[in-house]
Amino acid sequence: MLETVGSKGVIYVLRTTRRTFLKTGAAAAAAWGLNRSRLMADPLGLPVGLQLYSVRKLLPNDYAGTLKKLSAIGYREVEAAGFFGHSAGDVKAAMSAAGLHCVSAHYPMAELSKDLDGTLKYATALGLSYVICSFPGVADPAKLASYPGGANKYFQNGLSVDDWKWNAGQFNQIGKKFKAEGIQFGYHNHTIEFHDLGGGSIGFDVLLKETDPTYVTLEMDCGWVSAAGKSPITYLNKYPGRFSMLHIKDLKPAVPGKEPGERTSTILGKGTIDYKPIFAAAKKAGIKHYFVEQEEFDGDIMQELTQDYQYLHGMQV
Repeated sequence: MLETVGSKGVIYVLRTTRRTFLKTGAAAAAAWGLNRSRLMADPLGLPVGLQLYSVRKLLPNDYAGTLKKLSAIGYREVEAAGFFGHSAGDVKAAMSAAGLHCVSAHYPMAELSKDLDGTLKYATALGLSYVICSFPGVADPAKLASYPGGANKYFQNGLSVDDWKWNAGQFNQIGKKFKAEGIQFGYHNHTIEFHDLGGGSIGFDVLLKETDPTYVTLEMDCGWVSAAGKSPITYLNKYPGRFSMLHIKDLKPAVPGKEPGERTSTILGKGTIDYKPIFAAAKKAGIKHYFVEQEEFDGDIMQELTQDYQYLHGMQV
């Protein structure tokens, strides 16, 4: 028999048997054990995150509801790729209601250049820890139109060492400004960073050399590094501390005649990338967050994102 005091000072008597007490205790212990095993099962010992580009088709129609469904799957951290016209206050409230932490947000260089102060103000109001440039720019955007094939072809094949050095300089300036407000700036790769610039030089290496680690971190998309024919493990081992975050995506086999950046993503564990050795290297590299990113789906989006979560959740490294 247990006594407890109610909210209005009334003493209530709760009758319980030893059997009920033991069953309740066993259930609580089992729940604790399950939660503990879930934490230990995550390959990096970090919350499993999701890049919200994965649900870009769902968010415009049901922003708050989509976030709650992701939380129900088990995701705890997210990285934004656009806010669909919502104010920072509205986004913050929706994240809180869903039990999610919005760690980071992506912006292409063209958007950052248009309104850097506005981006910083929004990020500060939302409480972001990171703002990540998701695509490079050029010093003179006018030259993109005159390039054979237009801007897409220029970014795919025409970027020069000087272009990458210009981007690195911009990142250093932006990073210093954001750092003063408590936000870490960084850059996220695709495959264009690994295009041969001549003499064995590639854009990714230029960025690593020319950016100041104090102001610019890197978010490695392991899928795109692999698609470009490079090794995420090599970079993680060679540059410990330079990478704060990872994107985790799996890719279907390459299609002859298509560019590396045209590879199609799929459910984790169903494609061509073995993540166990990547995670083993990431454990030593100072990774702070990682985000699933599945860009294409063959079936139901939420069902496939559930499979992605379960794949990571059950992985032992």
